[in-house]
Amino acid sequence: MRIGELSRETGVAIPTIKYYVREGLLPAGRLTSPNQASYDDSHVRRLRLIRGLMDVGGLSVSVVREVLAAVDSPEESVHKVLGAAQHAITPPPVAEPEGMPEVRRKVAEMIRRRGWQVEPEHPSAEALAVALATFRGIGHGEFEEIVDDYAEACERVAAADLAWVGRNAEVDGLVESVVVGTVLGDAVLSAMRRLAHVDASARRFEEAEDGGAAPGAGAEDGGAAPGTGGR
Repeated sequence: MRIGELSRETGVAIPTIKYYVREGLLPAGRLTSPNQASYDDSHVRRLRLIRGLMDVGGLSVSVVREVLAAVDSPEESVHKVLGAAQHAITPPPVAEPEGMPEVRRKVAEMIRRRGWQVEPEHPSAEALAVALATFRGIGHGEFEEIVDDYAEACERVAAADLAWVGRNAEVDGLVESVVVGTVLGDAVLSAMRRLAHVDASARRFEEAEDGGAAPGAGAEDGGAAPGTGGR
């Protein structure tokens, strides 16, 4: 197909497609004449991947370039590709809250306690430490009491993620699935967590305020918690 057809197929404007080619995100089309290039389904797939990483994953052009470099490195193991993708999408901390040395030790202890095969220096471990130190700084350090509950839930999510990835038998598709699952899976998890918050809030707080079930009890029905906008 020509670039106009590629644009119509993907909904991406022609100038944007040319920009992605210049930035190295999208392979150039096959030249059919000095002023014409031909594109195929692989370009359609790559464009949709780029837009998904940007629009849903919220990644910048430079980060997408790093992520796609991991996708295009089939000689690397899937585990290394996952690590490269996670390093690319984990932003460096904007600031370092007070108490970071102690919280870093707490995070490293949690990693050892749960037997996770993760280096304590992993950027996501640092991001977790920054978040927990911030909780402490604003007077909510007791949040650390439920960190293991979060860890247990995340172990189940990670197992589900990689089980889904493992269904793709083709190596190229497997690598892409790892990256897509990492970036877009974060968006799914965040949205689903908010939905679960609405439901849990309605069950725990609103029903008790209405004289229904005691806090913490389950219920068949119930309205939305104040300010949640419905279930």
